[in-house]
Amino acid sequence: MKPSAPPALSRSSYDRAVERRTDEQWLAAAWERARVLVVGADGTADVRAVDGPGGSSVGLDLRQPADAPEGSLRVFLGVDGDAVYFAALDLSEPEDADRRGAETRSPGVSRAGLRAVGAELDDVGSGLFVSAIALRNWHLRHPRCPRCGTPTEAVQGGWVRECPADGSLHFPRTDPAAIMLIHDGDDRCVLGRQAVWPSGRYSILAGFVDPGESAEAAVAREVGEEVGIAITDITYVASQPWPFPASIMLGFTARVDGDPTLRVDHNEIEDAQWFTRAQLRESKGTILLPSPVSIAYRLITDWLADG
Repeated sequence: MKPSAPPALSRSSYDRAVERRTDEQWLAAAWERARVLVVGADGTADVRAVDGPGGSSVGLDLRQPADAPEGSLRVFLGVDGDAVYFAALDLSEPEDADRRGAETRSPGVSRAGLRAVGAELDDVGSGLFVSAIALRNWHLRHPRCPRCGTPTEAVQGGWVRECPADGSLHFPRTDPAAIMLIHDGDDRCVLGRQAVWPSGRYSILAGFVDPGESAEAAVAREVGEEVGIAITDITYVASQPWPFPASIMLGFTARVDGDPTLRVDHNEIEDAQWFTRAQLRESKGTILLPSPVSIAYRLITDWLADG
């Protein structure tokens, strides 16, 4: 199965301009003409409605450097033609931001999170927002040197943290996770649900890749652990960043091998079932599929379109 289109959060089209991150003089000059994505303590950004050929959508409402909140962490995101993009990240706790009071915004501008608008943004906007959220989560969770415990400082355009005590450099890390659509080679696929999800919500299976484990091995292991079946024909399809807080989702399909009876581990998931294409297409809202912002949505809808 080939993806009909890139997953929603994999559409980044701007140039990260990595070679500029160590050029402090260039970064300082670029900041003066930058377009700034402001990410608040709750992980939201300013958005506004945008009219386009396909109808109304959502776009990021970027600010001038002078309008970036004081005390936010400045991060260089990249360039797109003559446009230069930075993020201003609020690393405080949400309750601290609440005590500071609400900011004044232009008419038509509201705040939204990546999960809510990631699929509606254009390729540049989606890429900028994903990168900004990923970096904010990393800076929040790695404020100290893992070697000596000294508070570290952001350097290289916000893409590295340096320890002033021992000089060590620390880089963002991404946790690989496998997500897989398991089918029977005919007209059924396996969907499961977590107990915390809304009633009726089902999605494909997923789990983190263990240290020293290949992604394909993780697919087979997770399926065996969660629903107790063996699989074959494990095939990579596509990947998507998922910065909640720091994952990359590696999308696969696989076919059941042998007995298709599901033996659900209720310590892992609440329920799992085989669903036919007709059941999913004709559910009339009783079966809720994942949000279009997720790679799970892309894998499921492409499988539905194949049959």
